[in-house]
Amino acid sequence: MTSSTSLSDDRFAFLDLKPDVDFVLDEVFAGLSLEAKSISPKFFYDERGSELFDAITQLPEYYVTRTEMGMFDAHVEEIAAALGENICVIEYGSGSTKKIRRLLEALKPEAYVPVDISGDYLLSNAQTLVQDFPELKIFPVCADITQSFALPAQVEALRPLGFFPGSSIGNFEPSQAVDFLQRVRTTLGSGGYFLVGVDAKKDISILEAAYDDAAGVTAEFNLNTLVHLNEKLGADFDVGNFEHFSHYNPEQGCIQMFLKSLVAQRVNIADKVFSFAEGELLHTENSYKYAKQEFITLAQSAQFDCLQSWQDANEWFSLFLLRAH
Repeated sequence: MTSSTSLSDDRFAFLDLKPDVDFVLDEVFAGLSLEAKSISPKFFYDERGSELFDAITQLPEYYVTRTEMGMFDAHVEEIAAALGENICVIEYGSGSTKKIRRLLEALKPEAYVPVDISGDYLLSNAQTLVQDFPELKIFPVCADITQSFALPAQVEALRPLGFFPGSSIGNFEPSQAVDFLQRVRTTLGSGGYFLVGVDAKKDISILEAAYDDAAGVTAEFNLNTLVHLNEKLGADFDVGNFEHFSHYNPEQGCIQMFLKSLVAQRVNIADKVFSFAEGELLHTENSYKYAKQEFITLAQSAQFDCLQSWQDANEWFSLFLLRAH
């Protein structure tokens, strides 16, 4: 289903391309039918989930956001000089506006297309940016970034810069990350740019603390997935019967997050029933960490060249400016 609304000055239009409920049900059913049950991390992000993730980015244990923000401060003018003018920024999984504000201020693009699955949160943030950037055209798209989508017709004449911060690309399995990059390349077209943040491998204690903070915000964020599924699909998960669990898997090079069933229980979703044993794990996220050359090789396999890359002084985080063949 699609819908759009626009302001009278043609500076703003909202396009809703959210997947049908039947498609979402099929995806959830498939994940819960696996021997090792799983749910896609995209279901973290209803409005409450987006708010909780914003809170996570401010936690002392969560180094990712402050490190990446520091790198934007250090290198954004360099990035702007490499890109030039007549740019449209397409942000994948837009969420909070903190990072994009710095990019918009430095790049001064003609247009901005935030793309996110959480429609209310997306629209609220986009409307705030309309007020704060009066010269900028903003065309938010409510869509699933793991699926293909077309850019709004209003930006076809501009040079696209895809933007995917926060190491969100680590949520994909490496082969899925290549598939995602190939879809991005199709959207951006040959010669399109892609600026992506990637978390690096580092001391395990630093990684594990970032995904299991002392205040329990990450735990609430993880458990909110079940609240989201209850509201979206009419499921009857008892959130109190699950707890957050995460650890670093050194063989795979990723943090893994789960919801652990505290009791033997049954969950109803639509016309299906799923049984959980006491102690059974429901997988909700992998967050892969990449050495610099590992990610460059992955991007090259999706027909992107690495134009420039940067790392912070601790080599905890990387930024890559890619260009599609």
